[in-house]
Amino acid sequence: MPAESAAAIPDEIRNKLVLVLDADDLVPALRLSRELRPWFGVAKVGLELFSAAGPDAIGSLVEQGYDVFMDLKLLDIPTTVGKAARVLGAVGARYLTLHARGDAVMLRAGVEGLREGASRAGLPEPYPLAVTVLTSDADAPPHILPARVALAAETECAGIVCAAADLAEARQIAPGLLRVVPGIRPKGSPVHDQARAATPREALDQGADLLVIGRAVTEADHPAAAAEALVAELV
Repeated sequence: MPAESAAAIPDEIRNKLVLVLDADDLVPALRLSRELRPWFGVAKVGLELFSAAGPDAIGSLVEQGYDVFMDLKLLDIPTTVGKAARVLGAVGARYLTLHARGDAVMLRAGVEGLREGASRAGLPEPYPLAVTVLTSDADAPPHILPARVALAAETECAGIVCAAADLAEARQIAPGLLRVVPGIRPKGSPVHDQARAATPREALDQGADLLVIGRAVTEADHPAAAAEALVAELV
């Protein structure tokens, strides 16, 4: 995609797109994030990359201009979750996932820790996100989603992570929460292990605020061309 065309992508679209950086080495991850920066405003660091590079991954991506989405799905005793979230907020994580299968005390500790860490570092207020039902889980009992969305609202999470198919129900329960949708696949792309995938257009039309996009772009033969095609569905 020509530079002038990439620059013309509206920020309102770019800032909704989360680039998944699943890698065991920071160097190639940063090479890919640099290449795809024109199309993505947020970069997601999961367990694999964080295990390989630690907080350096956050700082390096912030330097490239990204908001950083830490997808660690924290689930532990409240003290541990709160302290870990505080550290992540202080080093620049803008988004952090907490697993909503934990109880209210744990979630609240993560929320407060993340916000406290960012505040002490003089950073913008971050977004603690409650993970509801994984998009790879096609067999979750129907009562799980509403219970976890309600818990997220009760504990003052900024948002939730859910499948596109769950967006309407989640919006009815807690309309003020940010809605993050993983498992995004352009039309015709393999769904891999995402049992409840959706196209970018479908997810946005159903009320998603952020779209988490990984292998459909990062494992393409030409990632930039794949990103261009994906964004073309949205502008």
